[in-house]
Amino acid sequence: MIRGIILAAGQSSRMGRPKAGLQVAEGGPTFAAAIVATLQAAGLAEVIVVAGAHPSEVAEAVRGLAGVQVVQNPQWPAGQLSSLVAGLDAANTPDLEAVLVTLVDIPLVRRETVEGLLAAWRESRAPIVRPAVGTRHGHPVIFDRVTFDDLRAAPMTVGAKAVIATWQARILNLPCDDSGALLDVDTPQDYDALRRT
Repeated sequence: MIRGIILAAGQSSRMGRPKAGLQVAEGGPTFAAAIVATLQAAGLAEVIVVAGAHPSEVAEAVRGLAGVQVVQNPQWPAGQLSSLVAGLDAANTPDLEAVLVTLVDIPLVRRETVEGLLAAWRESRAPIVRPAVGTRHGHPVIFDRVTFDDLRAAPMTVGAKAVIATWQARILNLPCDDSGALLDVDTPQDYDALRRT
């Protein structure tokens, strides 16, 4: 069993409004709904969306979607890792073998990329699997259950980078040509560029 986790707890201070509710295109799905659709199309039936600073807006962005659970992280000011752990706690059942984690501001990752990551993890059972576009690493990232204790114990000030460092020698970087795995929409300028594509 592997579940998806979308981190959508940040304040979106640079954007000026919650990113989960932004539309990918005029009249199109919200960022959060688009990512849910991609993950579910790739085979992840259950997706957890972690809210924080804007709980009602995040819930609205995925309202009516099947297989989606919205979890509120009261510790969201502590940083992204606190939201990852909140999602992990919500996902963690005895049969959970891994989580696939992505960010709500990376809405254009392709279904084929997610499918490739899942296939690579199932074949290798590597502790961490992530997409690599050239020398750059993107999202989503799969964390096998062997990393869960490390994720929970990592310093909030360092975040998941501490766990990446711990397992560096065994990370599986999956080559792909998906620029959507890297496209991080943080500012109004980023969003305008996205809408023009």
